[in-house]
Amino acid sequence: MDLADLLKEYVPFTHDELNGILAHFTKESIPKNELLVREGQICRKLYFVEKGIGRSYYIKEDGKEVTQWFFGEGAFMSSVDSFFNQSQSHYYLEVLEDAVLYSISLDNIDLLLAQYHKMERLVRLITIDMLTKVVNKLNALQFQTARERYDYMISEYPDISYRVPLGHIASYLGMTQETLSRIRKNEG
Repeated sequence: MDLADLLKEYVPFTHDELNGILAHFTKESIPKNELLVREGQICRKLYFVEKGIGRSYYIKEDGKEVTQWFFGEGAFMSSVDSFFNQSQSHYYLEVLEDAVLYSISLDNIDLLLAQYHKMERLVRLITIDMLTKVVNKLNALQFQTARERYDYMISEYPDISYRVPLGHIASYLGMTQETLSRIRKNEG
C-alpha cells in the first residue's frame, strides 16, 4: 500500500489536499540493517513504510536485544514518544530489509494540522489504530499462551518468519527461540 492510498483509506481528502500533504513527505531508500534512531537520540522523523520491514528494540543490561515492535508495509514507523515529545528515545529503530520509506518531521506535521482540518481526523484515527495494536500486544503477552501469541503475530504479519530473524520474533513474542522453534515445528 502506498502513502496516498493509506491516507485516503482513513479520510476522503480531495486530490489537491492529498498532493499538498504528500509534498511534505520525503521519499528515502534505506539499506538493510541501517539504524534510523539509536537509544538516547531524539527521533526527528515519522516514517511510512512503503517497502520493507523495520523494528524497534531495546538492549537489556545483559546485552540481549528485545524487539518491541515490527513495522511492515503500509505502517508508520517511529520511536513514538521520542518523536512527539522530542525527547531521548529508549529504543533503536532499525530497517531489516532494503526499504523505501516516506519521512516527515514534527514541524511539517504541525504545518499540515494547521493547514488541513481533515488532518486532525487522520491523526486521531491512526492514533486509535496504533493504540489498539499496542493494547492487543500487551493483552497477548499477559493473557495468551505462547502458541496463541505466535498465531496472533502471524495474523498481523503473515510472511514475517521468512523476512525477519527468528531471534527478533522470539523476543517480540516474549519467548525463547527454543519455544518458538517448537511452536513452528508443530504448525500445520
